[in-house]
Amino acid sequence: MTDPISDFLTRLRNASKAGLAECSSPHSNLRAAIAAILKTEGYIADFKEGADAQGHKTLVVAMKYVAGAPAITGLVRVSTPGRRLYYSYTEIPRVLNGLGISIVSTSKGLLKDQDCRRQKAGGELLCNVW
Repeated sequence: MTDPISDFLTRLRNASKAGLAECSSPHSNLRAAIAAILKTEGYIADFKEGADAQGHKTLVVAMKYVAGAPAITGLVRVSTPGRRLYYSYTEIPRVLNGLGISIVSTSKGLLKDQDCRRQKAGGELLCNVW
């Protein structure tokens, strides 16, 4: 797998559009950090660690729906392995004029765009969620 982050985001996007109750993906600390941010912002209901049939660790994400519509309307990978995009904290673009969030990988860990501006930390813009 070349890009595990985009694989995780695609699994979330597909599960939300298909109306699935939960989706699973191989576990990594980066995926767990992305899921934690999505949970605190209210885009997913919950996430937990599990194991598949072979005993490998997985990350099971419980999807969130509001009146039958998915809470995740859009999920876009911004920085790719072939084109990394780095921003200083003053240049991080706003998603839908502040209605969505950006997830940024900084030296202080994964942060959403508002926290980056507050802590004055720039980094690689991983994805936009709305």
